[in-house]
Amino acid sequence: MTDLAPISFSPWEMFLNAGPVVRCVMILLAVASLLTWTIFIAKSVELLRVRVKLTKAEKALEEANTLDMGEEWTRGTSSIAHTLVMAAETERKRSQDIPDDSEGLKERVVLHLERLEAAEGRRLMRGTGVLATIGATSPFIGLFGTVWGIMTSFTGIAASKATSLAVVAPGIAEALLATALGLVAAIPAVVIYNHLARQTASCRAQVADLTSLVMRLVSRDLGRMQALTASGQVVRLGASRDSRSVAGE
Repeated sequence: MTDLAPISFSPWEMFLNAGPVVRCVMILLAVASLLTWTIFIAKSVELLRVRVKLTKAEKALEEANTLDMGEEWTRGTSSIAHTLVMAAETERKRSQDIPDDSEGLKERVVLHLERLEAAEGRRLMRGTGVLATIGATSPFIGLFGTVWGIMTSFTGIAASKATSLAVVAPGIAEALLATALGLVAAIPAVVIYNHLARQTASCRAQVADLTSLVMRLVSRDLGRMQALTASGQVVRLGASRDSRSVAGE
């Protein structure tokens, strides 16, 4: 009785012994898994920096008393806060020729800030769509590799006319490895996508808070302007805090 040579069932040996189609599937799933963890690290660092900047900007706008002061305190930062303040300031300057349209000015500023807020939300979600694609398709890609490997194994059995389990077992094991790799790629991708979605939602909520703070500064400046106008002074929109002229002078 002859002893059969031992067969290695380590993942690496099964990968080397797999057919070209199954091997390509395994490589594709390994690349998808590597891409998932790369996106996770990159987006985690990005969102951490964004949260720090948003927290500082929120504190600055909270303490600011006027829109000009808010612009000064957020100047020099790459945060969305300065962009929001400058958008409100730009719209205020463009409305110098309609000083009595306070409600219209607020509406135009809100529309502009909402567009900037939506654009920032899309920017924060950039790259996470790949995770959703990997999580949704990886199990099916792995299943395709498994079906193809099992089909190849049974075709080989029919060609060799051998019915021993030792003949078919290596091919089936290699095919099932593709399904395992598909799950290894898909499960972390889904978990990481949900985690990043929660972190992004938190950052978007902070951006919404900044929008509210900017609108509060705009409303406060308009209230001061109306009070000065009622007291007999004229203040032009977009002018600096010191550029005031008394009516009749």
